[in-house]
Amino acid sequence: MRTKLTRLLGIEYPILMGAMAWITTAKLVAAVSNGGGAGVLGSGGRDDSWVRDQIRETKELTDKPFGINVSLETTPLRDKIVDAIIDEGISFVTLGAGDPRPFIPKFKTAGIKVVCIIPNTKLAKRIEAAGADMIVIEGMESGGRIGNLTTMALMTNVLPEVGLPVVVAGGIADGRGLAAALIMGACGVQIGSRFLLSEECESHPSNAQAIINATDTDSITTGWSRGMGMRGLRSAFSDKYLEMEVSGAPLARLNEFATGCSRKVAEEGVGPDGMNGIVQCGEGLVPLRRIQPAAEIIREVIEEAESLLKTAPELVK
Repeated sequence: MRTKLTRLLGIEYPILMGAMAWITTAKLVAAVSNGGGAGVLGSGGRDDSWVRDQIRETKELTDKPFGINVSLETTPLRDKIVDAIIDEGISFVTLGAGDPRPFIPKFKTAGIKVVCIIPNTKLAKRIEAAGADMIVIEGMESGGRIGNLTTMALMTNVLPEVGLPVVVAGGIADGRGLAAALIMGACGVQIGSRFLLSEECESHPSNAQAIINATDTDSITTGWSRGMGMRGLRSAFSDKYLEMEVSGAPLARLNEFATGCSRKVAEEGVGPDGMNGIVQCGEGLVPLRRIQPAAEIIREVIEEAESLLKTAPELVK
C-alpha cells in the first residue's frame, strides 16, 4: 500500500505510531518500524541523555526509518533535546504542544523530515507555509492531551485546504479507520492506543488489561473546563480530579494533584486504589481486545483496510 506517507518516510505501510510519553521506547518503536510502520519515540518528560541513548538503542534494533516526538512546551529541556536529535541523526521528528515554526528550518537543514501535529485549519495553513513536510490532524477522540475538534471535523475542514500530505489521528484503532481516512483524502493514519496492547509495549501490564476490559463509555476527559483536556479511562483518580475541577479548585491545585501521574501509571498502573492516574488512551476502545506483536497489529490493520477499499467501487456501480 503506497501513499505520500510511505514515500516520504520510506516505510512499507501508511501507519505512523503515536508517541506516548513514558511508553514508546526503543523496543516498541523498533517493533513498529520492523513491522512496516513508522515507530516514534516519546521524549515527553525525558532529558537529552535519554534521547541519545534511546536513538542509539533503536538503531541497534532496526535499520528501518523511525522518528521521535518533541513536546515543544518542555523548556529548557526542549532545546537540549532538539540538539541531541540533530547530533544523533534520525529519519523524522513529530512536533506538537507548541509552535513548531521556529524549529522547522533547523531540523530540515540537518536532513530530518518534520511532521507537525495540529488541531485546526488555521494552524495547518501556517505550518504548510513554514515548510513542514507533513502534518498530523489529531481529533479529540485521541488519548492523552486533546483539542476541541473531532477527527471527522478535522478531515472535513483541513484536507481540502492544504497541499501537504496529511495523516489522521484520533480514535483510529483498525483498518476501517485507515480506509475511511484514505477515502477522505489523507495519506495515512496515526495509531497510538492499539499499540498499548502490543507484546513489545513496556507499560505496566495492568494498563493493557484495563483497555481490554473497557468499553466505549469508559472513556473520560479531565481538565476540559481549564483548557487542558486529557483523555483516558475512568478511574478513582479521574473521579477525584473531576470533583475538584467541577467544584472550582484552583488550576495550581489541579496541577499539583496530577503532577507525575503519567509516569506513575506507565510504570505502576493505576494502582489497587485507582489513584495513580488514568490510562491514557483514545475512544476507539471496543476493537481493542487482545495483546499481539506489533507487526501482527499492523498486518491486521492493513489487511482489513485493503479488503474494504477493494469493495468500495461496488458502492458507486
